[in-house]
Amino acid sequence: MLLAVAGLDELGLKERVAKLASGDWSSFKPEERVGLLLARKLTRTPWLVGRPDIDLLTVHLGREHAVDSIWYVCWCNYMTRVADAFQIPLEKENVFMEPEKPEKKKAR
Repeated sequence: MLLAVAGLDELGLKERVAKLASGDWSSFKPEERVGLLLARKLTRTPWLVGRPDIDLLTVHLGREHAVDSIWYVCWCNYMTRVADAFQIPLEKENVFMEPEKPEKKKAR
């Protein structure tokens, strides 16, 4: 849903999600790859995240964006775990996208 908020259309969303899911992030910018790697590590093995990981992210994103990124990934993981614990289903529709406007009937 957040990718739609960033301005990607449906085709762009599908392509971006497919690239992310593939694990082959070679087409992404270096700073994006570093962010994705840290996000995966924070999600799967947070106890292994150390100073070298944070330093590398800081080199690529700057201190403020690195802190924001770490906070956001941790928050998303927290929200996912809460939703899973309470078995909250995912929304079926993207609440961030403009609703489709019904077609107007033409007068004869």
